[in-house]
Amino acid sequence: MSDLSVIYEDNHILVVNKAAGLLVQGDKTGDESLVDIAKRYIKDKYQKPGNVFLGLVHRLDRPTTGVIVLARTSKALTRLNQQFKDRLTKKVYRAVVSGSPEPKARLEHFLKKNSSQNKSFHYPKNTLNTKHAILRYRYIEQLRSYHVLEIELETGRHHQIRVQLAAVGLHIKGDLKYGAKRPNQNGSIHLHAQSLALAHPTTREEMKFIAPYPDDVIWNSLTH
Repeated sequence: MSDLSVIYEDNHILVVNKAAGLLVQGDKTGDESLVDIAKRYIKDKYQKPGNVFLGLVHRLDRPTTGVIVLARTSKALTRLNQQFKDRLTKKVYRAVVSGSPEPKARLEHFLKKNSSQNKSFHYPKNTLNTKHAILRYRYIEQLRSYHVLEIELETGRHHQIRVQLAAVGLHIKGDLKYGAKRPNQNGSIHLHAQSLALAHPTTREEMKFIAPYPDDVIWNSLTH
């Protein structure tokens, strides 16, 4: 799990393709995280003495794969945080789901996070401690037993894609927590952060990073 799949790097940012099962940031499990691995990668590659600075700008769920950008300086972290806060970045996900998707749809729910269960629950209207959640999806292609969707978020909520798709009967392959019938062998779910577009924190250049799919039978069968 210690291999780091680097998509792009310079003096200001490090963009990686996160593997399934890898924590983005350390938690109570004590398991090694993506940030730990990336700091070690920079320390070894550039022979940096002392502690390595690496700022976490956004996250992906542990069983999810795909593109993540990390900031290599505090200035880059501040500027990237502002871009994400102002929703100036564009993230596109792909999901493999069961059920009967529409050609395209906009889903709107109110989500409430239960920290003890590490799970979010959906409500049709605003109730106590809920947060508004909106996503859009479009149908990409049909596989033998599943469907492939492309998803864009209008909000960023805990487990948002997983809970909102499940709410309309579209269960992500392998996602037992949100209603899938069977787990994936490696504990992953078929949700992949495929691309991320943003402005470089120092040059302001518009950049788009694409993360290759994980190497498995389902992802490898996609034609788009």
